[in-house]
Amino acid sequence: MTLATLDWTIIGAYFVLVLAVGLAVSRKAGDSAQDFFLSGRNMGWLLLGVSMVATTFSADTPNLVTGLVRESGVAGNWGWWAFLLTGMLTVFVFAKLWRRANVMTDIEFYELRYSGGAAAFLRGFRALYLGLVFNVLVMGTVSLAAVKFGGIMLGWPGWQTLLIAGSITLAYSAFGGLKAVIITDFVQFILAMIGSIWACIYLLGLDEVGGIGNLLTHPEVQAKLSIVPSLKDPAVWVPVLLVPLAVQWWASYYPGAEPGGGGYIAQRMFSAKNERNAVGATLLFNIAHYALRPWPWILIALASIVVFPEVRDIQAAFPALAADKLGHDAAYPAMLSKLPVGLKGLVAASLIAAFMSTMSTQLNLGASYLVNDFYQRFLKPDASQKQLVNAGRLFTVVSMILGTALGLALQDATTAFNLLLLLGAGTGLIFILRWFWWRINAMTEIVAMVSSLVIAGFMTFGPLDLEGWQKTVIGALLTTVVWIVAAFFTPPTTDSKLFDFYKRIRPAGPGWEVVRRRAADQGVALPQGKGQLPLEISCMLIGCLTVYSALFSTGYWIYGKTGTALIFTVLTALGGLFLFSVWNKLKTDEAS
Repeated sequence: MTLATLDWTIIGAYFVLVLAVGLAVSRKAGDSAQDFFLSGRNMGWLLLGVSMVATTFSADTPNLVTGLVRESGVAGNWGWWAFLLTGMLTVFVFAKLWRRANVMTDIEFYELRYSGGAAAFLRGFRALYLGLVFNVLVMGTVSLAAVKFGGIMLGWPGWQTLLIAGSITLAYSAFGGLKAVIITDFVQFILAMIGSIWACIYLLGLDEVGGIGNLLTHPEVQAKLSIVPSLKDPAVWVPVLLVPLAVQWWASYYPGAEPGGGGYIAQRMFSAKNERNAVGATLLFNIAHYALRPWPWILIALASIVVFPEVRDIQAAFPALAADKLGHDAAYPAMLSKLPVGLKGLVAASLIAAFMSTMSTQLNLGASYLVNDFYQRFLKPDASQKQLVNAGRLFTVVSMILGTALGLALQDATTAFNLLLLLGAGTGLIFILRWFWWRINAMTEIVAMVSSLVIAGFMTFGPLDLEGWQKTVIGALLTTVVWIVAAFFTPPTTDSKLFDFYKRIRPAGPGWEVVRRRAADQGVALPQGKGQLPLEISCMLIGCLTVYSALFSTGYWIYGKTGTALIFTVLTALGGLFLFSVWNKLKTDEAS
């Protein structure tokens, strides 16, 4: 497949635009580490929320959704739809707590919450693990999608795609810091959404597809349409629906959906002007990510079943695509190859934008861990602000090289997705409860981390013949039991550290009653008030109902099921009215 001059012009104009934005804000970004990694803590909810959505929309996301739909139907998306639960928990419970912590990274939280050498070790180790190993793995999966996209749509070998797009991403990320990332994210998200919606409309009109009506009545497609899996066969609904909703959302640590908030979501909350903007940004993110964005990808995936029924059909159409990069997820860029001149360039630019937005965020986030939580904390505590920024730029370059190299070696995005879920299985609950139960300490987290790694290794390479979902459930439960036992048998965090944490964060719930009593006995004054946890949990549940209803109503309107669509539309409206009515009752520190 070849692109016309107009297509290349559109792609080139996009490259010039994002590079210009990065260079325009580079001077301010170099003033301090806080400017480089947190954009001066002065960002509004709209830019931050859109940045979160843009980052989560990486080049591999449409590929992943396409692979899920082609193999498991629309209902296969529950593997990631279930993460809305932790997302809404972050919105109404954790967003203001994270902003209140006033730390540079979520890893710095360890020495805010825990005491002693174990806390310092945990901070340093997690900085290296998340900043290098985990972060590079994430960038590798994103780079893999870019390789497949470049091979099909641009006709470039993988190394050329990553070299060109990666170099421009590296330039504005290294020079402009987080502010450049956030501003370019806004442009990239708009471009990506226009591209995906326009492409969907055009592809549904192809002669092979015959429009939405013919698509929905196609025998092979009809078997894939159900939004909820059939409850008649446990072998289907247990792994697809039950496990994600009952276990996966709280047990697994996955980028963009960390239990309790974390990663680049936390970084955006740290960058907010105040707690209100942190809450608003995460709410916008969850609405847009789950309710507004998926259907164009799903429809293109369904259309691909008609055009490329089997993987071998993709291979026949694109013989130059490397065999180790061939899979159901390649059907998405294969469908995009059928776009006309101009639109093909726009969509190509939008997918490059998706790749660049995710990579730029991961580069800045990984560098923040390595600089703030390892380099400055352990190697050079007296480093100047200029030295910290320069170190951040150096780590940005190293991370880009490692991430793109891994992308050339990986084969399948779904495999990498499942590996990420398995590696973090069982650790998620600790990231939620550490805010509300004083007994959790640094050794508890270390035990959870080690046991998760050991158990995941055994589940992956051991003699047990289990399905992927069984490995996730068993691994999560075993790891959770181990760290809960460890919480009772390891030395607790010192009273002074707990008192300081309570004063800054003001956590709610009965899990801090012991600390409140100890403070009273020692004559230490702690903030009064019991918080709004019941109201916040109610908002979380109603928020999930609202967003899921919006997701379902959109799907049923597309399917032409008017009655069902109307019911979910009403539920969406009622949920939205409830959240709007209680919004001002949710207490935040406007001046924080």
